This record gives sequence, C-alpha cells and structure tokens, in this order.
Amino acid sequence: MPQPFTQLVSVQEAATLATPAWRFFDCRFNLANPAAGRDAYAVGHLPGAFFLDLEEDLSGPCSGLNGRHPLPDPQLLADKLGSLGVGPNTQVVAYDDAGGMFASRLWWLLRWLGHDRVAVLNGGIQAWTSAGHPVVTDVPQATSAAFTPRVQKQLRVDADFVLSHLHDPAMLLIDARAPDRFRGENETLDPVGGHIPGAINRFFKDNLDASGCFKSGAQLQEEFGKLINGGDAHNVVLQCGSGVTACHNLLAMETAGLSGARLYAGSWSEWCADPARPVATGPETPIQR
Repeated sequence: MPQPFTQLVSVQEAATLATPAWRFFDCRFNLANPAAGRDAYAVGHLPGAFFLDLEEDLSGPCSGLNGRHPLPDPQLLADKLGSLGVGPNTQVVAYDDAGGMFASRLWWLLRWLGHDRVAVLNGGIQAWTSAGHPVVTDVPQATSAAFTPRVQKQLRVDADFVLSHLHDPAMLLIDARAPDRFRGENETLDPVGGHIPGAINRFFKDNLDASGCFKSGAQLQEEFGKLINGGDAHNVVLQCGSGVTACHNLLAMETAGLSGARLYAGSWSEWCADPARPVATGPETPIQR
C-alpha cells in the first residue's frame, strides 16, 4: 500500500494517484453567505467529490456560549463520513477555494477522529482548474463504509485549560485572525473585539505564497520556528475566531515538521461570550518566557 497523504497533496498527485477508493470533499464556504459553498459545488466540483457544509456537517449546535462553530458530535460526523464511503483505510482529500481555510477544518476533524489519511489539496480548486483538470456537476453515488471514531482527546484544549494557563510561560497561544481583528479593530463577526491576553498573532494567510498554495515546509519551519522561539510545539495552542482558521496554522506547523500543537476549538467567539474572562486589545503583549 502506498504511503498515505497526511498533510498536503498536490494537484498533480491527486490527479495521477487517486483511485476510486479515495474520497474528495468540497469544503467551500463563505461566512457572509452560508449558501455560497453549496451553490458553487452545484456549478462545478472535482470529479467524485462530495460536499460538506461547515455549519451543517463540520460544526455542532451553537448555544450562545460555545462559539460560532463548536466541534460536531464525533459519532454524528463519523456516521456522515462513513455514509459517504470513508473507512479506516480511505485516503481523504479536502479542498476549497480559500487557500485551505475551510478544508483545513475537515483535515483537523478527521485527525481528531483518529483518521490520519487525510490531506488538503494544495491550491484548492483554483490550482486544479489552472492545471487543466475538469470539474463536473454530477453528484456521485455514495457507497457507505464502516467508520468508527477513535477520538484523540490530546489534540484539543478547552476554555478552562486556556484560562488556567494564561500566565504559564509554557503555553504559547497563537491567534490566526487578521491583525486588525486581533487588535480589536474592525470586529464584525463577534460581539467583543480583542484577543486572549498573552496571545501572539499569526495570520493564517501568511502560510500561503502568492499562488495561493502553502509555502514550503522549510519556509514554514523557519517562520513558525521564530514564533515559538525554540519552544516545544506541544506547548503551542492554536486559536482564531471560531476554530476554523486555527486549523490552517496547525496544518502549516505539521507541514513544517513542528508536530504536537493543540487546538482551542471554541476560540475567540467562545472566549468573549463569558464577560468574566479577560480581554486584551491592541498589539501583542506576550507572556515572558
């Protein structure tokens, strides 16, 4: 059996190595227009690809206190993926049209469920079509498989963990949002602007090159290496607005060979829902390490 793809897969690799047993998932989404991804899928998608919706499939119910995109129920997600043919040995490829912004969420969720054979299509559907590969409009027939989740609890932390480690030099909190939102400016998605005290900012789009593909592993290693300043990647906690783009930073770190970082899935939207939790605004004021 060939080596599985567990981080990124290139368009050339996907086009030449994929077998009918692979499963492609279209994860396109638009936060301002939730129907846009499904509409785009109907217009044209990769051959054999199924559609997964960020809010309907890759998130759980919102309570008003658990963030904008809470983690889905593991069994429900496993059942959904199994119904679309994902089994224990299935190679999964996730793609979108936003540089991996949403595809990375599925990548992380599958790893959380104990399935490592998952990769993000580098460059997304734009790279696919630019290389001359076709898109189709037909919806594939699903062949179900048995998918039993093996939840990897060590891959995530919760708000209580972050709160109890706020002043612990061992925890390095990295926020994936745009710099202005990190500073508390131009906040349009959440009711409170700012960031978690002690966090540093790494905008997820900085993981991409001018073509919309991920930078090389060596370049990402250099850039994230400066951020963690020789620290242990296992002490890194990644967050964003709602646990989506933080997965992009996680994928970038894995691509850089810096494994072991964890996700705070509730992220800023959960954090700021409790007025008792502290809030910082302005530029970074990281914890002294």
